[in-house]
Amino acid sequence: MQPLAHIIDLSANPIGDTAFQARCKATLDTSGVLVLPGFLTAAALATVRLEGAEHSHAAFYAASKHNVYLKPQDEAFPADHARNRLVISSKGCITDEEIPAQSPLRTLYDAQPFRDFLCAVLEEKRLYPYADRLSSINLHYAHRGQELGWHFDNSSFAITLLIQKPQAGGRFEYVENLRDADCGEMNYAGVSEVLDGERAAKPLTMEEGDLVLFRGRNAMHRVTQTEGDTTRMLVVLAYNAQPDIALSESARMTFYGRV
Repeated sequence: MQPLAHIIDLSANPIGDTAFQARCKATLDTSGVLVLPGFLTAAALATVRLEGAEHSHAAFYAASKHNVYLKPQDEAFPADHARNRLVISSKGCITDEEIPAQSPLRTLYDAQPFRDFLCAVLEEKRLYPYADRLSSINLHYAHRGQELGWHFDNSSFAITLLIQKPQAGGRFEYVENLRDADCGEMNYAGVSEVLDGERAAKPLTMEEGDLVLFRGRNAMHRVTQTEGDTTRMLVVLAYNAQPDIALSESARMTFYGRV
């Protein structure tokens, strides 16, 4: 297992420093997003990019239509209502099982100092891996024309690492505080404005090797279509606040094509 200093640029990102943790938390609390530039060392980034290329043949590709709430259609509303309007998402994915045992991603994911940093920033007591063998570390591929449609997350936070930028496109865009899921306020009017292009979205600038923490439960977001021949590669590091949580079998079939 590699030392964490070989994976994280600790001079730029001193994750064990309480003042650094406090600054990161304040940024995330204020804007709902935290970008840590150059989080991965150049060597770790190059290794993960090579792993992604070598294992791309094992990726499960799927295209799906869904509404922005990621819920079944509600027959109480017409098909063109914001609650039911369909968008398209398409991507490839390799699962935790395909991540090499010696990958920097696995070392990072399992490292207690990294989890302690995440807990401090996200205000979680502990973070646990998924109980199933597929969901903890995922590497996503978006080839030319593939995209992630507008949606809200079901989880309270997402942790990602950009591994490879496309030649063009693949832009992360979001509209913060568009709904209040905990209060049941879905803001259909605001969602319609975004879907119709009548409400501007913010672009999120991220570069290869950057770590991004994003609160997407109430922020509507998407990734635009990849343009050009260079595949966009993004790692999702997924944790749970409780132990022994597994993604449902139906969700695993949808996302990974197997259970």
